[in-house]
Amino acid sequence: MSQNRQPVPASPAATLPVSQRDPADLPWWMGAVIYQIYPRSFADSNGDGIGDLPGITAHLDHVASLGVDAVWLSPFFTSPMRDFGYDVADYCDVDPIFGTLADFDALIARAHELGLRVIIDQVYAHTSDQHPWFIESRSHHHGDHAGWYVWADPKPDGSPPSNWQSVFGGPAWTWDARRRQYYFHNFLKEQPQLNGHHPAVQQALLDAARFWLDRGVDGFRLDALNFLMHDPRLRHNPPQPASGAVRTRPFDFQRRVYNQGHRHIPRFIERIRALMDAYDGRFTVAEIGGEDALREMKLYTRGETRLNTSYGFDFLYAEALTPQVVEGAIGQWPDRAGMGWPSWAFENHDAPRAITRWLPRDADAATRARFAAMKMLLLLCLRGNIFLYQGEELGLTQVDIAFEDLQDPEAIANWPLTLSRDGARTPMPWRTDGAHGGFSTAKPWLPLGPDHAALAVDAQQGDAASLLHLTRQLLALRKAHPALRWGSIRFRKAGETVLLFERRFGDERLTCLFNLGPDDAPWPRGLSRTAAPLASVGGAGQGALPGYTGCVLASGD
Repeated sequence: MSQNRQPVPASPAATLPVSQRDPADLPWWMGAVIYQIYPRSFADSNGDGIGDLPGITAHLDHVASLGVDAVWLSPFFTSPMRDFGYDVADYCDVDPIFGTLADFDALIARAHELGLRVIIDQVYAHTSDQHPWFIESRSHHHGDHAGWYVWADPKPDGSPPSNWQSVFGGPAWTWDARRRQYYFHNFLKEQPQLNGHHPAVQQALLDAARFWLDRGVDGFRLDALNFLMHDPRLRHNPPQPASGAVRTRPFDFQRRVYNQGHRHIPRFIERIRALMDAYDGRFTVAEIGGEDALREMKLYTRGETRLNTSYGFDFLYAEALTPQVVEGAIGQWPDRAGMGWPSWAFENHDAPRAITRWLPRDADAATRARFAAMKMLLLLCLRGNIFLYQGEELGLTQVDIAFEDLQDPEAIANWPLTLSRDGARTPMPWRTDGAHGGFSTAKPWLPLGPDHAALAVDAQQGDAASLLHLTRQLLALRKAHPALRWGSIRFRKAGETVLLFERRFGDERLTCLFNLGPDDAPWPRGLSRTAAPLASVGGAGQGALPGYTGCVLASGD
């Protein structure tokens, strides 16, 4: 299945801003819309209450019908599932709960038949403690894998070698009696940190990537990439000044200067890019979080020898959707030659559903529906790549998970102060009258939302006014207008809740107008009141701007 080729030199067009290039020179992924699938919760084909690869394959027609360009599959690799697949025990196999390698090959084949590319996760910062590499590494100091993880002697008093704290709470060091040393873990103690500085570790990760490229995957989403390398001197992190925000984890009390974001990470990124360039049309996107995320995102995507794009948490953890939040995030990525290309998501498997996060808890169903439509139009008008999370096209809300039903280790450890990630990972509702929403014939691993059956795919399929139908229409609009897919963006001030920006590509110029607040807002001065919008949600257009609405207008010169 290999499609190896020699790396192609960068096109001279890359020296121009994107909005000034010939569309024929732009790669498929630039401006693409990518649909994220969380395999445990998408579709269960064998009645065990857990989603799987055959279930995904059987429902790819739904994904393709949206008009997206690709799917991103969260981890399905062999794993003890302490962090639900982000603790990998074998980078080159499928966990039995999800199926087999043959099932994965069938998924790839069906996706490609439907014109969908397939992106999969790669988790390079850590493995499971059940990975054979770690089992050997912890057994003695002098084996082939002894230095593949981050080991350190205790201080003279027996305490950990540095003050680093884990994302999930408590010290980032765990004592191991076999080696009589501490091992480092940025996340769970069952997720020991790989030593990303080690040449053999880097090669092993690249070999795993090549395994999946040879099976036909079209790209990778690189999980927590800025955690890949640590400070070898193990210097203490300085304290984080108080900001007034409630801090629920020791991790929040430190500036993470030395346990992540090492200056040598870009060197390995260039090795990843060299591998990707040996295959046709492959794509990379990095997940970058933390207080230094913007600098690292730009660093990791700079020029033609690093990653294609990166996304952070500007919207995923934003407490409110305001014009200032949108302009602050999008405005950091101007249309300039040499500037990296951004990616955006309003929802994913780690963040609360945006409708619940950005609306009052007592918002009624009609308000939620109007907001969901406005939010979808806004997302698809942004400059960059767009990630849609499964169920976002249905307007799914965050589910309140009872403590006894929690699966998320972070939420369990920090209950009740950390909002559970489980509430955004609940099963996809396919049928209004099916057992468990048509997700499974058995009790699902997480409960469905009490309001989700009414939002099921079959119900919305039969309603021409549904968010599902609107999503298809808006995706078609984005594909039909180069200004929306690739154009530059320029913001204009228009009011406290009004977001107004222009998208431009070549001779095409579009004006995008949104009221992000609940109340009617005045129509911006200087904007035509009579032009019929190319797209409108909630009644916006021709001088009207009700609450939670938006429209796209063709602009004259």
